[in-house]
Order: sequence, then C-alpha cells, then structure tokens
Amino acid sequence: MSSRHHVVYGAGAVGGVVGGLLHRAGHRVTLIARGEHLQALQRDGLHLISPFGDEVLPVPAVGDPGEIDWTGDEVVHLAVKSDATPTVLSRLHQVAPSATPVVCLQNGVANEPAALRWFGHVIGVCVMLPATHLEPGLVEAGSTNVPAILDCGRYPALPDGEVDPLAEELAEDLRSAGMESVARSDVMVWKYRKLVSNLGNAVDAACPPGEDRDELVRRARVEGEEVLAAAGIDLVSSEADRERRGDLIATRPGRGGSSTYQSLARGTGSVEVDWLAGEIVAVAHSTGRTAPVNDLVRRAAVSLVGGEARSIPAADLLAQLNAG
Repeated sequence: MSSRHHVVYGAGAVGGVVGGLLHRAGHRVTLIARGEHLQALQRDGLHLISPFGDEVLPVPAVGDPGEIDWTGDEVVHLAVKSDATPTVLSRLHQVAPSATPVVCLQNGVANEPAALRWFGHVIGVCVMLPATHLEPGLVEAGSTNVPAILDCGRYPALPDGEVDPLAEELAEDLRSAGMESVARSDVMVWKYRKLVSNLGNAVDAACPPGEDRDELVRRARVEGEEVLAAAGIDLVSSEADRERRGDLIATRPGRGGSSTYQSLARGTGSVEVDWLAGEIVAVAHSTGRTAPVNDLVRRAAVSLVGGEARSIPAADLLAQLNAG
C-alpha cells in the first residue's frame, strides 16, 4: 500500500465510492465536494453502501482544493463530469504543485488531453463502476460482487509498450481497497470501448424504458463503432471487454440508472452527453461524416436539463431518424 494522499475531486457516485473504499482500506483520502453533499459529508460522514457493507465513514471533505495542505505526495482523482473538467483543472492548477499527478477517473476520452494543458503526469482510467448518488451524503456501489474495475495507464501512452510506474502503484492501491485494477500501456483503447458503451447514457436519461429505447441505444452504439472505425481510432473488441468484466461486475437490481440520468434526476443543471454521444459527433465531423443518431439523442438529453428525466418517448426519436 502506497503512502499517497488520494485527493478525490468530485465526490459523487464514482468519486464517493472510490474515495470511500480507499479510506476504509487505510489510505489517506480527502474528498472535494460542494453544496448539500459537502455539508452532509462534513456533518455526518460518507454513507457508503458497497459489497462490504452499509457504513458511515469519517472521510475528510473540503469544498475547494485551496483548503488542502499540498505537500507533494498527493495524487488527484478527477471524478467530476466532463463538462466540469476545464473549470476544476484551472482551479486545481492555481493551488496544486505542477508535478501533481492527475488521474482521470471519468468517462469519455476528452479529459486526459484537457488535463495535459495544466499537468504533465496524466493517468487515464477505464471506469467500470455502476454506482448511484441521488441523496446528499450517500453513495452506493451498484455491483454486488467486485465494486469496480478500474484499469489505468499513462496518457499519452509511453513508448514501446512501457507501463507507467505510477499506474502500477495506483492499481495496487485500488486492489488493496477491494477493487479490481491492472496497469495498462494502452488504456485509451479500453476507454474508447467504454465510450461506445456510454452512448446509451443519453437515451437512458431522455427516454422511458422499453423496446424502442433499446433499439435507439443499439443504433447509437452501432453508429459510434462505425464512426470510430472510419476515423482509424482503435478500441478493444466487445469480446475483450466482456471477458475483462467476466462475472466481476454483478449489478444489483433497481440501480438508479446511468450517470446522465442521475444528473437530470438530481437537477444538477448540466449533463455530460456532449462528451459522450457528442464525442462521436465530433469525430464524425472531423472525417467529413455525420452521426445523426448520436446527435439526436445528445440534443434530446440536453433539452431535458431543468426538466423531467425520461420524458421523451423513444418512438418519437426513432420516427425522426426514420423520416430523415
């Protein structure tokens, strides 16, 4: 177990679970949160439900990175949604040493290059962690087996397939806390596969369950793979992804939906889909193509910010696509 101080910037579903599990394993952890969630953490502690039990943990929590005494042994886990990444990186850079490693504990593939604008040592993480955060102070790991698979690696990749020593150290810390993790030399090809999986997030947030929603998700993912292939972007196969997950992740019934749905349900005022479905649209545009399915579902999810989640019938969106 390393002596690192794990600073988790964004203590929602993913950040709260990872930070809580690291804390309960004896690691030094500080959470950075905001609003009612921060107040609950500071008043009552972190209420964490995981395969290891239902417990309240006294994890230190602050509202701003300026409240941390930076000594040089920190590693910062970015666990905010991608739309917040530039803002938190800019603030972090004002107070943290420039040599501070930044770990992108996030979906999407745009956070790692963004982090390089401020910090030189960037680690990407392929996040396989079903989790829920709908109430202040409470986070729940959605898997009843291993709570998370968090494979990690240096961004950009080191030459000759070299594995970054900090990624090895991070993976060891995560495993010591009961999560599954390996250090990889090619983490971004895994993150692009996860991006394709996350193309269902906008649909889950915008549309009620049913066969039409399932079909819309299928079309978004097929289109995503086609766009990435046309752009020459490598990603691991769906078979490799399924093999990595195996029976490690066993999602508990009644989990609270995708992270995008949870953002709408909590009324956060924003959604992450511009960096998920919108990433496919951007890649398509860069190669002279279009991505009508992902563009439509992205727009649908964004239209519900401030409104009611899952209020657009998937049949209506399919009709628009079929008419186009």
